[in-house]
Amino acid sequence: CPSMTQSEVEVGQVRGMEVAPQGSWMVPPRPAGRVQLSLVIPTLNESHSLSTVLVAVIATLDTLLPGAYEVIVVDDNSPDGTGQVAMALQRRYPQVRGVCRQTERGLATAVLRGWQVAEGAVLGVMDGDGQHPPETLVGLWQALEPRVDLVVASRHQPGGGVRGWAGRRRVASRVAQGLGWLLLPEVVGRVSDPLSGFFLVRRPAVAGIPYFPHGYKILVELLGRGQIGSIREVGYHFQARPAGRSKVQPGHIVSYLLHLVRLRTAVGGLGRFLRFALVGAGGTLVDMGLLYLLHDPAGPGWPLALSKTIAAEVAILHNFLWHDHWTFRDRRPAGRAWWRRLLSFNLVCLGGVLLSILLLEGLVRLGGWPYLRANLATVVLVCVWNFGVNNGWTWRSVKS
Repeated sequence: CPSMTQSEVEVGQVRGMEVAPQGSWMVPPRPAGRVQLSLVIPTLNESHSLSTVLVAVIATLDTLLPGAYEVIVVDDNSPDGTGQVAMALQRRYPQVRGVCRQTERGLATAVLRGWQVAEGAVLGVMDGDGQHPPETLVGLWQALEPRVDLVVASRHQPGGGVRGWAGRRRVASRVAQGLGWLLLPEVVGRVSDPLSGFFLVRRPAVAGIPYFPHGYKILVELLGRGQIGSIREVGYHFQARPAGRSKVQPGHIVSYLLHLVRLRTAVGGLGRFLRFALVGAGGTLVDMGLLYLLHDPAGPGWPLALSKTIAAEVAILHNFLWHDHWTFRDRRPAGRAWWRRLLSFNLVCLGGVLLSILLLEGLVRLGGWPYLRANLATVVLVCVWNFGVNNGWTWRSVKS
């Protein structure tokens, strides 16, 4: 965004761009007017692709909703001149509005800031990097029937998929989705692609609600806190970036996990997860201690995979006793033998052990991590797996 003066701030303009709202993240309940759709495109360093994307979006929406839509570009003060591109397009196309943010960052917050200034009865979001095909907007709008609150463009529905992704990124996306399902199945499980950043939602389903956005994913926040009823999904192919680099960083998985925990608090059930995690922390000490004793050259010096298997099985027995008598005590079904629960718990956790061994060997042999540090990272991820599956299977007989 261009630099702003105090007078420009006071009138809410930054040389042709609106200044983003400040304060809470609540979306105002505006009455429906002539604007049927407000589509937000959050940007950061997208000067190379924004013009192409916007022209294609306008061509699509001019046919679909002539004179009844607006496109809001929310730019995070991009140093590459994305704001100037948005301003030029705004002068050419009256349907385009530019909103400037000079201090805040993050895709999720940018979307909400755009919706706060939007005038449409339906609110939408799509990326400005060319990975979301504008023609998909037609299918999304057609699927938004009167009783439907949300329509999501999904990579995992018929007709959908991903183009140009390396195998590592595909796996990371599926792992992130799996972690969400395990921690928040009643939220994340409502759609096939909870990490989608391409969707339309009716304003009444999300307006007047306090949000606490975190990171780069807004859909999970809306599903967890909004008043969203009926949902439809439309398959689409996620495109390869025509230029530039992905902004997804390894640290975003940590941010995503923190967001899931915060939502778990909001929708209830955090206490059980915290008890599970506390028991898991004790099991981690058992696991780490035995791994060190068995694998360290000063001791028996057994192979890493064998040492890990023994250490994990002892930790599983430790954790089962605590979970059965504390974490899930209210769910122990009468008349069901304890050894059945132990067998179920063991099967779930052994699946986690196999996963942890693969991760451990990969981090140590391919990533060059110290084995204790790598083991700690795998334990944290497998804890989420163990909680989700055991919560829904081993101790499932009584609702929390």
